[in-house]
Amino acid sequence: MSGKTVNSAIFLLILGNALAILSDVVIKLLEPGTPIFQFAFLRCLFTLLVLLPLFKKINSSELFTGWKLHTLRAHIHLGGILCMVLALMHLPLATANAIFYAAPLLVMLLSVVFFKERLSALSFLAVVSGFLGILVILRPVEVNWAALAALGSAFALAISAVLVRKLPKTQSTVHKLFLGYLLILPTAAVLAWWEGAGWNPQLLVYALASSVFILGYNITVLLAYQQVDANQVTSAEYTGLIWAVALGWMFFAEVPDLWFVIGSSMIVIPLLLIAWRQRTRHSFKLADKPLS
Repeated sequence: MSGKTVNSAIFLLILGNALAILSDVVIKLLEPGTPIFQFAFLRCLFTLLVLLPLFKKINSSELFTGWKLHTLRAHIHLGGILCMVLALMHLPLATANAIFYAAPLLVMLLSVVFFKERLSALSFLAVVSGFLGILVILRPVEVNWAALAALGSAFALAISAVLVRKLPKTQSTVHKLFLGYLLILPTAAVLAWWEGAGWNPQLLVYALASSVFILGYNITVLLAYQQVDANQVTSAEYTGLIWAVALGWMFFAEVPDLWFVIGSSMIVIPLLLIAWRQRTRHSFKLADKPLS
């Protein structure tokens, strides 16, 4: 699958989201008491090593261009990884992923704050409905530090996404990924040392698997969006929640309750409507073009 047609791009996104959820499954399989700083360090290290064969796609003469913003974004990403691990270790797989879907809603809000963008009526509805959906899933009596960690991960994802706009335009995606993980590594190493946990060789397997699955997700997303307009296929990203429910049931015998179904619908359906409206507008624009 090359991603050069809408159908192949949709397939790639569905496959990519399955890989991302498999990474979450790997994290959720970690035993209670696992040193999370050590895991985060190993995952970042393996991701960097897996990216090394793609070094030719990096402009080495401008390797550290924009390093201050890259450093800020990298450490926000590290915080997001740590929050994600905490959330996945203590929340049902589907519940954690439903909260992670607050990220696109937060991107909308942050774009208003930092880029003075205006929310359409449907976008505003999506934001309100999404946050109400999170409250329905968690219910105030069940909000705990694990749920807050999931929200923290969503915030980190959103801030990272917004900051991408400020990164140098001349740097490739591989360049941005490589530099980000390179800048994360020293801090992750210091945190792992500060944690003081004994060396756990078993974490090597978990960290490697998680990093490979996430990079697989990133590659499928790049291929999907490289040749096809995002608004035509972005709704396929939300199949991740379906994968989360299915794999949560298969691996952990987790069965979503009615609150989860209602809340996740409140999050995802407005986002799907936005994607559908953008796709419809794109189709009308193509139809209006004169034939040459």
